[in-house]
Amino acid sequence: MSLIVVCSSSGSPGVTTSALGLALTWPRPVLLVEADPTGGSALLAGYFRGQVTPAASLVDLAFAHRTGALAEAIPALAMTVPGTEVSILPGTLAHGQARSLEALWAPLAATLKALDAMGQDVLVDAGRLGLTGSPEPVIEEADLCLLTVRTDLVSLAGARSWAQTLRTRFDAQGAGDSLGLLTVGQGRPYSPREVATVLGVPVLASLAWDEAAAAVFARGAPRPRRFETSPLLRSLRATGDAARARAGNVANALAPDHEPTPTNPERTAVEHATIGRASHERNGVTQRGARA
Repeated sequence: MSLIVVCSSSGSPGVTTSALGLALTWPRPVLLVEADPTGGSALLAGYFRGQVTPAASLVDLAFAHRTGALAEAIPALAMTVPGTEVSILPGTLAHGQARSLEALWAPLAATLKALDAMGQDVLVDAGRLGLTGSPEPVIEEADLCLLTVRTDLVSLAGARSWAQTLRTRFDAQGAGDSLGLLTVGQGRPYSPREVATVLGVPVLASLAWDEAAAAVFARGAPRPRRFETSPLLRSLRATGDAARARAGNVANALAPDHEPTPTNPERTAVEHATIGRASHERNGVTQRGARA
């Protein structure tokens, strides 16, 4: 299974929309961690339209860590998206809480990696890099880090130095394949090849520019006609396939003596039961007009 981080270098290229879209199109149970230090949970205000009040957030995880109960707290505090196999750990409600999480990131990274080893897929929305309280230890432990960029000149200029920084960090760990680009709006105006050349990092996947479909994830908008076959949904599924394949290859390469990650769906369903069941039983939420 995989620990995959989605982040950005500048602007608003759609990290949260991309991470949530990936989670909701994931073919098996997945935990989405909202680790953006900006505060004011974009998931709760956007997709849930402010109609859901979570029982807990990452701040509660920080308290659990102080009492030595971090691993147990994750399934207990995660809320489920009704009608799906997606569990969410909401982020901070204000940017001032970011400093209180700085001591959490390293142990949380280790705990999420342990979940990964037990067969739990984890997606992390790390938000914008370089902010106070940024979850850098989680990024560095990821099987795959997706630096999300739009394909215009302004976005590429803002991403260039961070792409170099991340590439240097992962190369130093012998995990250069753990870094890839996720472009939003292929050919607007630059192609994946041109983007990769400018940033010096390969493009793993591209998301279609599809504002009507993106609004479902970003603002909880009604689903447009043919939503399931929309360009965005198709590209999200393709991105998920590419991300799982790359992350699996990286994990196996870094642990050559371990058995390969099982792909039998019956076995993985059993392995995912612990977090999924605990989350549904303890923190099931209701949402007016909830969407899968």
